[in-house]
Amino acid sequence: MYEQFYGLASKPFQLNPDPAFYFGSKQHSRAKAYLEYGISRNEGFIVVTGEIGAGKTTLLRTLIDSLHGSNVTIGNLVTTQLGAEDTLRMVGAAFGFKVKDVPKSELLITLEAFLLSQTTQGKKCLLIVDEAQNLSPKAVEELRMLSNFQFGNQALLQSFLVGQPEFREILQRPEMEQFRQRVAASCHIGPLDREETQRYIEHRLKKAGSKGKPSFDAAAFDAIHRVSGGIPRRINSVCDRLLLLGFLANKTALNADDVAEVAKEFEQEAYVPPKPAAPAAVALAAGGVQAAADLDVDLTTLELDPELAHSLQQQLAQLSAEQKLDQMQRLERSLLRLERLHVQTLALLKKLVDAAAKPRGEDKP
Repeated sequence: MYEQFYGLASKPFQLNPDPAFYFGSKQHSRAKAYLEYGISRNEGFIVVTGEIGAGKTTLLRTLIDSLHGSNVTIGNLVTTQLGAEDTLRMVGAAFGFKVKDVPKSELLITLEAFLLSQTTQGKKCLLIVDEAQNLSPKAVEELRMLSNFQFGNQALLQSFLVGQPEFREILQRPEMEQFRQRVAASCHIGPLDREETQRYIEHRLKKAGSKGKPSFDAAAFDAIHRVSGGIPRRINSVCDRLLLLGFLANKTALNADDVAEVAKEFEQEAYVPPKPAAPAAVALAAGGVQAAADLDVDLTTLELDPELAHSLQQQLAQLSAEQKLDQMQRLERSLLRLERLHVQTLALLKKLVDAAAKPRGEDKP
């Protein structure tokens, strides 16, 4: 919508993961190095965690793109809200096997034979599991058992498990001890700092073909980092709306006031009207207002020390920013829960369709 106004070739702040816009921050570069180390090691598990919107999927897609044409065969598993055996079936499907109505024993034999054939051809097999925090302990155990497949002293399968921070907590449970011993490396992707936030924004604008428009002043970068908390997806949300605001206002130079206006819009969109207060609460509040009115204090005559006033203003601004960040986090969690519900619904519908398509009497002896 605004690309032509700014002279851009594409949208720089789209929310969908796009390897073309991958930004190698210190933390992302470290995580990528761990994954590449895992491929070279070809054994055990590599665990990468990060906040919602930290860029984990973009990192994975960047890695997968870099492996095209290599000797690495990749199975990518993104649906993880499944039972242990269904997870195993999804692993088979990720490598191209027929998994419908196949007994677990036969599936394991087929999977091992496939991994062995790839190894004897000089290839490596890599399983990538996204949204790993949704895996049940039994599903994690099934994945651990797959790491037992070996050809001599060589493991047949390398696995990457990528998920949200709660996956780190899951791995610390007592029943995860055997799995933890198979983890070769683990790292966490946190928020970008202020300087990386600016470089991230400038990087994406350059990738989208920017030749100086739009421009942000230093205060705008400060405000974007504060409002977004340094989370890449939130930065994208803020900046996309910011560019739309500039387009509508016919301005290419954006500042902190524009960021504040965008933050206010997000706050209004996330606002949920409070439920009507109970009569007792209304009476209590009214009593408090009356008590304040009875105080013999003329607020208009109150004078504050300039330094104190500045300090109070900064504290209020910080509290406001934290409130906006918390509202955005709640909104993201709600969207994630809705997405998970959709995945579960689709899985259930698939089972119903498969059951309906099954010939009658097939299960009878």
